[in-house]
Amino acid sequence: MIWHITKREIYDNLNSLRFALTAVLLLALMLINAIVYLRGHPDRTQTYHDATAEAVKKLEERSTSLYRLATEGPGHLYKAHSSLRFCAEGDEVFLPTRVSGENYFSDIANVRPLWRLSHPQETPNIYNIRPDFTTMDWAFIVSYVLSFVAILFTFDSVSGELERGTLRLILANPIPRHTVLVGKFLGAFISINIPFVIAVLMNLLLISTSDSVQLNAELWGRLGILYGITILYTCIFIALGLLVSAAVRESGVSLVVLLLIWVSFVVFMPNTLASIGSRTSVPMAYMEFWSEGNRLDRETRKAYEDKYGDSQSTPPVHVIAEYLTIDAEESEYFAEKYLNQQITQGKRARAITRISPAAIVQHLFESFAGTGLERHLQFIENAKRYAREYRDFVIDTDRADPMSLHAIGVPKGMSQKRVSPEAIPKFKDTLSLSRDFNAAAMDLFLLVLFLVVLLAGAFLAFVRIEV
Repeated sequence: MIWHITKREIYDNLNSLRFALTAVLLLALMLINAIVYLRGHPDRTQTYHDATAEAVKKLEERSTSLYRLATEGPGHLYKAHSSLRFCAEGDEVFLPTRVSGENYFSDIANVRPLWRLSHPQETPNIYNIRPDFTTMDWAFIVSYVLSFVAILFTFDSVSGELERGTLRLILANPIPRHTVLVGKFLGAFISINIPFVIAVLMNLLLISTSDSVQLNAELWGRLGILYGITILYTCIFIALGLLVSAAVRESGVSLVVLLLIWVSFVVFMPNTLASIGSRTSVPMAYMEFWSEGNRLDRETRKAYEDKYGDSQSTPPVHVIAEYLTIDAEESEYFAEKYLNQQITQGKRARAITRISPAAIVQHLFESFAGTGLERHLQFIENAKRYAREYRDFVIDTDRADPMSLHAIGVPKGMSQKRVSPEAIPKFKDTLSLSRDFNAAAMDLFLLVLFLVVLLAGAFLAFVRIEV
C-alpha cells in the first residue's frame, strides 16, 4: 500500500509544472557550475604547481650550507588545491593560501635570526569570516534551491488533499495513517531526486571530460558522502513541508508559513548569525599584532645587548645560539597565539549558526570537499608537523658532523658540509578523511536530529487531523 501511494504522488508530481521547472533549473545551475569551475580550475592548478616548484627549487639552492637552511628556512608552504572546489567554495577566498617560512627579523650579535613559521594575514575583512553563500557551487544549489524545491513539492501534500476532499476518501479505507504519510514522503523524495540526480550526473560528466581534473577513488568517495548529506538535508525540508501542511488546513497558508521558515533558516540565519558570532570574539588588529611582535623581538635583543653588548665575539657561540633559539620560539609562540584567536573567532561564528540546517550543510560540504575552515586547519597542522620535521633534520644533520660545534644558527658553530638536496624533507599538504569525519560528527548528528524531530512532528500533526 505504501508503494501504491508513493506511485500516485510521483505520478502527480511528474505531471506538474513545478517538476518541469525544477528539472530545467537544476540542470541549468549544475551546467553553469561545471562551466565556471572548468574555466578557473586550470589556472588555479597551474599557479599552485608553479609556486610549489619554485619553493622546492629555492630550498635546494640553500643546500649549499646547513647554516642557510637554518636561517632561511624552507620558504613558503602552499595549501594544496582542492579538485572538489566546485562542490563548496565557501570561505576559501577569505583564507590564506600559504604559511610563511621566511625570516624578516633583525640580527642578534650580527648573526641572522633563525627562521620561524608565520601565518600571513590575507583576509580582506577580518569581520567577514562567514561563507559566501552566493557562490554557484553545489552547496549553494543544495542549501538554497533544493530546499526551496522540497517546500514546493510538499506544501500542499496534506492541506491540498483536505481542500479537495481526497484525504477523506483515502483515510476511509483501512489504511494506517503512518502508511499514508510515509507514501507521501517517499513520493516527494523520489520526485525531487530524479531531476537532481540527472543534473548531478551531467555536471560530473562535463567536469570529468576535462584533462585538468583528475577524480580518483577517494574523491569519488567524497562525492558519495556529499550526496548522502544532500539526501539527509532534502529529507529535512520534505518533513518540514509535511509537518506544516498537516498542521494547517489551507494550502495558501501552508505555503506562506513554509516560505517564512525557509527565509529564516536558509537566508537570514546563516549570514546574520555568523556576522554576529564573529564579533563576539574579535582578535587584535593585524597592525597591533605586528607591533607587538616587533616589541618582543626588540626585548630579546635588548636583553642580549644589556648582558653581552653588541659584539659577536664576546660570548661563546653556544650563548648566541641559545638567544637565537629563544627569539625564534617566542616569536612563533606569539604568532600561533594570534592565529588561535582567529580560529576561535571562526569556530564561534560557525557554532552559533548551527541552529540553521543550511549553515550545517555548508560546513559539511566544505569539510568533505576539502575547502573552508576545517580544511585550512588541516593545512596549518600539516605545516606545523613539517616545521618540526625540518628543524629536526637541521639539528640531526649538524650533530652527525663531529667537526661541528653544534651551535644552531651561528655560522662558525654549525657544520660546514654541503647538504644533499634530496635529503632535505619537502612539504606535502594532504587531506585526512578520518579527520574530516571527526570534525563533521556534530554537524551530522544535528542534521539527523533535525530530521527525527520534524518527522515526529509531521506524524503527530497528521495523526491529529480531523477529516
